[in-house]
Amino acid sequence: MDEVFKALADASRRRLLDSLNARNGQSLRELCAGLDMARQSVSKHLAVLESANLVTPVWRGREKLHYLNAAPINAISERWISRYHRERVHVLADLKRALEEELMSDLEFVYTNYINTTPERLWQALTDPTFTRRYWGVVFESDWRVGSTMVWEVGSVRIADHAQVVLEADPYRRLSYTWHTVTPEFAAAHDTGDGLVARMAAEPRSKVTFEIEPLGATVRLTVTHDGFEPGSAIREGIQHGWPELLSSLKSLLETGEPLPSPDPATQPA
Repeated sequence: MDEVFKALADASRRRLLDSLNARNGQSLRELCAGLDMARQSVSKHLAVLESANLVTPVWRGREKLHYLNAAPINAISERWISRYHRERVHVLADLKRALEEELMSDLEFVYTNYINTTPERLWQALTDPTFTRRYWGVVFESDWRVGSTMVWEVGSVRIADHAQVVLEADPYRRLSYTWHTVTPEFAAAHDTGDGLVARMAAEPRSKVTFEIEPLGATVRLTVTHDGFEPGSAIREGIQHGWPELLSSLKSLLETGEPLPSPDPATQPA
């Protein structure tokens, strides 16, 4: 946490976070132009933010894009806010919301977390129903081979569709699959209105990718959910659900217990 506080203490770095909050996924060139800062200065500040896990770099071909990451702020919030009067920490709470509430014009969601586990156990937690049922409330039926279909069981709802498939499967390193179909049964179980259901069902199918990178005794997990159109209702729905779900996954792997079950409506399902 010391690195996070150090990173946030500098006004220029806070300006960089503000810029990414206004428009996520910017290149170094775009950040320099938008903030009227020298390239070398921006590079140094970004290195500090990346080291503190406040910014996640994602390569698109030869271009390196930068995304806000709310995981460290979530960790600080969970550890400290309950110990002090909330009025004393309203700035921290505001920053937490700012990092999570990215503009809906963003076409993808990127989130990074560090977990004290092994790549093998994290892979198991992403694919084995014994794990997914505990922190997600979802059971997947699949052989986890590229091109294979996936059946989603969310509570009492079973979602089967030939377009729900595994896109990439490199055990212990990378997993990617298409998002599930928004069925009437799923919508009813989540008390979703007919109008919103129609919007979600009409959207192009998005996909989620998990990148697993071992770092000593920890594993860096980067989740990218993309394929959205501007104004996507699904994008709006998953932006708060993913941080909660991944925090619960981290808790399960590190303590043996997931976080208390949140409102199912906020989960990325």
